[in-house]
Amino acid sequence: MKNIITSLILLLALSACNGLESTANNSPDDGDDKKTVDVKVSSDMTTSDDRLPPVETREANTDYEPAFEGQTRVAGVKTSTPYKVELITEDLRSPWGAVMLPDGRLLVTEKAGVMRIVDVETGQVSEAITGLPEVDDRGQGGLLGLALAPDFDSSRMVYWVFSERVKGGNHTAVAKGRLADNEARIEDAEVIYRATPTYDGKLHYGGRVVFDENGDLFVSIGERSDRETRVKAQDLNVSIGSIIHITTEGEPVSDNPFIDQDNAEPEIYSYGHRNPQGLAFHPVTGELWSGEFGPRGGDELNLIKPGNNYGWPVITYGIEYMGAAIGDPVIQQKEGMEQPVYYWDPVLSPSGMTFYSGTNMPEWENNLFMGGLNSSHIARLVIEDNRVVGEERLLTDKSERFRDVIQGNDGALYTITDAGNLYKIDKE
Repeated sequence: MKNIITSLILLLALSACNGLESTANNSPDDGDDKKTVDVKVSSDMTTSDDRLPPVETREANTDYEPAFEGQTRVAGVKTSTPYKVELITEDLRSPWGAVMLPDGRLLVTEKAGVMRIVDVETGQVSEAITGLPEVDDRGQGGLLGLALAPDFDSSRMVYWVFSERVKGGNHTAVAKGRLADNEARIEDAEVIYRATPTYDGKLHYGGRVVFDENGDLFVSIGERSDRETRVKAQDLNVSIGSIIHITTEGEPVSDNPFIDQDNAEPEIYSYGHRNPQGLAFHPVTGELWSGEFGPRGGDELNLIKPGNNYGWPVITYGIEYMGAAIGDPVIQQKEGMEQPVYYWDPVLSPSGMTFYSGTNMPEWENNLFMGGLNSSHIARLVIEDNRVVGEERLLTDKSERFRDVIQGNDGALYTITDAGNLYKIDKE
């Protein structure tokens, strides 16, 4: 018996010596005023079932209990197929959103209010494309996400989200316009939607836009951060703190969940969101997924369903930046409010995201890739039956804020960073 106890003590000691580093645990919305330090994971550490340990090893901000097993800190995974990361250009200026044109070049938005085209073969960056409405680029505002019309080959129509300055403040707005044949300007730019209410702030605009299979738009809208506005994420009379579903004319889609409900904005598809900056459709199921900033901790991955309430600020796995608990009472689960499929504590700072549907990297099939800002990495999530079963961190050596991740029509991944860099990620 004594020998067994001694062996156990030695085993625990060896485990402690081989443990992972624990670091600071601040988790800002957009990471604009905080930094984290790198977490190094030993690649030869595996659990008893040959899976890697969770990639997150730092102390959590809270002792909140997840609603179900695997909702946070799942087992780690590691890509086995050799891949390469290529720097395409360093010449962008605070890029925010990217989309691939039919010919393989990238159309990119820059926060200050211009678009540019990048030739991914040469790295050449175009002059600023003019003709866009003026943006309010204070704080987290500016020119944000964009999408090409499904018929772009013939229409050349582009749709984008931006923060619009008006009397009394600003708001998230959606616009459209035609990319001129000479690609020097956007023609006939028109604002088709403005989120309500207007507010004089500079945070939490949301800002992603994607087309559904019917040619309508889903747009993510933040709740503007401040305590007086965050509560409106639970108010169906306004559209901040929601994901909306609109036509290309800015009208609510006819089968929206609140289309016939009194005292509800008909464009709202889901609500109770904080600052969703990622939207993507699963390539097999067609379901809409969203990435969302929590406060300090509690960043979320959500499966978006029509009419559902995602809980902010009533339920959250995060806390205030100064450390205070959120909510009265302080709860993480409540009937009638959706749980995140996955959450991070202390931090991911999730921005743009995409599901991988290419053939270059078969082991990545249907995996979700999310750009991390304050966390300075790209998160790869393996999802099975709408549950995250594995997590990997990519590009941790770059120490950059990854603002958007897209898949090109060449089967490679492309990512832009706040520093102005564009990287290509593809098989060797």
